[in-house]
Amino acid sequence: MSVGKPLPHDSARLHVTGQARYLDDIPCPADTLHLAFGLSTEASATITALDLDPVRQSPGVVAVFTAADLPHANDASPAPEPEPVLAEGTVHYLGQPVFLVAATSHRAARIAARKAGITYAPKEPILTIDQALAAESWFEGGPVTWARGDVDTALATAVHIAEGAFEMGGQEHFYLEGQAALALPGEEGVTVHCSTQHPSEIQHKVAHALGLAFHDVRVEMRRMGGGFGGKESQGNHLAIACAVAARATGRPCKMRYDRDDDMTITGKRHDFRIRYRIGADADGKLVGADFVQLARCGWAPDLSLPVCDRAMLHADSSYFVPALRIESHRLRTNTQSATAFRGFGGPQGMLGMERAMDHLARVIGLEPAELRRRNFYVHPGSAPVQTTHYGQEVDDFQLHEMIEALQKSSNYVARKAEIADWNSTNPTLKRGIALSPVKFGISFTLTHLNQAGALVQIYSDGSIALNHGGTEMGQGLHRKMVQVASAVLGVAPETVRITATDTAKVPNTSATAASSGADMNGMAVKAACETLRGRLADFLAAREGCAPETVIFEGDAVQAAGKSWPFAEVISAAYQARISLSATGFYATPKISWDRVAGRGRPFLYFAYGAAVTEVVIDTLTGENRILRADILHDAGASLNPALDIGQVEGAYVQGAGWLTTEELVWDDKGRLMTHAPSTYKIPACSDRPRIFNVALHDAPNREDTIFRSKAVGEPPFMLGISAFLALGEACAACGPHWPDLQAPATPEAVLAAVHRAEGRT
Repeated sequence: MSVGKPLPHDSARLHVTGQARYLDDIPCPADTLHLAFGLSTEASATITALDLDPVRQSPGVVAVFTAADLPHANDASPAPEPEPVLAEGTVHYLGQPVFLVAATSHRAARIAARKAGITYAPKEPILTIDQALAAESWFEGGPVTWARGDVDTALATAVHIAEGAFEMGGQEHFYLEGQAALALPGEEGVTVHCSTQHPSEIQHKVAHALGLAFHDVRVEMRRMGGGFGGKESQGNHLAIACAVAARATGRPCKMRYDRDDDMTITGKRHDFRIRYRIGADADGKLVGADFVQLARCGWAPDLSLPVCDRAMLHADSSYFVPALRIESHRLRTNTQSATAFRGFGGPQGMLGMERAMDHLARVIGLEPAELRRRNFYVHPGSAPVQTTHYGQEVDDFQLHEMIEALQKSSNYVARKAEIADWNSTNPTLKRGIALSPVKFGISFTLTHLNQAGALVQIYSDGSIALNHGGTEMGQGLHRKMVQVASAVLGVAPETVRITATDTAKVPNTSATAASSGADMNGMAVKAACETLRGRLADFLAAREGCAPETVIFEGDAVQAAGKSWPFAEVISAAYQARISLSATGFYATPKISWDRVAGRGRPFLYFAYGAAVTEVVIDTLTGENRILRADILHDAGASLNPALDIGQVEGAYVQGAGWLTTEELVWDDKGRLMTHAPSTYKIPACSDRPRIFNVALHDAPNREDTIFRSKAVGEPPFMLGISAFLALGEACAACGPHWPDLQAPATPEAVLAAVHRAEGRT
């Protein structure tokens, strides 16, 4: 059976030979127009005059659009609150699209977009968390609080208390393929090709913008060159712009952001400040914790509310806290609208707890990994079953055995002792080692999004075409879906061909997000294939005089009544017998129920687990640092494809470590993003990966009835990178007796400041 085998990515050969076709590679009709946005140069202002004549007169310009020229809805928001595609008299961040240019070339459109004469009446922008708090600038009218137990009493009686405040920066998605869209006008509607994780949302937003029904808009997406959440909602603006311009001019319209424009216009990961107070008894058992999560959300809600909800959901990390309170502030600022990013708030909530645990371990004088172990949720089968602060039972906890195995395989205890000895004799270079766990909930917290569909068609020659609602962004989803179809129908994977994600084939799809792409679409594919297999079994059983359940599909053949036929021969016979060879499949995630207002319920079908041990070294004179080694054990359930899953774990770890070390977003006091290009924003390079990088999958089938008992592996391993940050904190702590209070990202400047704090110099 192909499921569980380490088969290569379905486009691997095309990727490495440069033949994989992305949106910008699609041949365009000769009369295609190219679009560009004219951007605001103020972060908060009223537009008092807008002179677009110089833009219209610029060489190559065919049309110019403002908000007044949009025929229907001027809205790109994924949230109920609107987010205009083009500014409507006021601007809310520096880089906001104000008008749209359509020209005969990409270059001509970009040049023209810079020629507008815009006069502003500037207002004082709200740029920082402190400014937003002072102005009481919140979404949802104020903070959201969820709590369990009497937190104040618990902390008042705690033997050990740690408290502090912790800053963590945002993160640029830096997908290799930038945002792009192409709209082709049709007789009654429009076809949109778009680099998006959410084709159905593109369909809906384009339809609203044009005043059309959903069936008039077709969205097709073959592959993305990376998404990471940045193409869940941020592609809406380009698709709407292309569709509106195509409808108005009758010509195909294409838009792609240059990297600087992409980084200036689009949203990032939310930066957070977390204030914490956490207490334990004399034995190091947690008694209570109080977190205040301050999230800078930008100018529009986008996906900030569910992101902040998920940060609250993961505030417990992997630990049972009898009394826990989380107060979440969703702050409106005049910056890019922060958006989805791998982990979707979970990393921020989890990092807040892990930082608090490190601080508490130092207060108690207990080894951090031991403090963590003492406070894990109990083993599955233990009575009574423990619940999270929002009421979900944790009955599948894997970390006790995973941590034990990882500590042994990484030689954690001996290495920690060796590092302590090494630090005692090396005044300039200090090393640190840390272990951090992951417990991450899998499912959309908006319950109705937990559904998926698939379409499977078998042609009369026995070849199979498969379509599903998920999108391929490099993670290998299409290969896994082929493996599912191959396993159910008993054919070689080469027999199955994946076709581009298409709203005309599978409607009403959810975004490929929340790590649910393989879970949900895999079950939908399986359901469609089982329908087809059932029809074929009934056909052969009737023909051969046997029971349908005795018909076997395997090895590219079908067996019944002691006979065997090639799969293609059975298909040909079924076609001639007028058996339907096309089927749809559908899946709705079971067992979930969530009340976000009350903060109670079961938002997740299950949890995915992981653990990482990271060793680092810092230069105490400069703050420069390196990751020396990482050992990872990650829970992918019964992996559908170990090669792909290990690749996801490796990439997620490096991306997570990048968020907390090298990647720093900087705005000036006018709201201008200064780190808007590869020259000023540092993603991890190959040289930043651990020199020794050991990754293994924890072999434990999912207790829930998921696709072949596998587990999601998109977002959970991102949080493994937290161990790199904690290890840097340990290295800083080796420099002196004081709490180093390392902040994130742990750039050389931040590390050096933490070293000075540890030494008592600041």
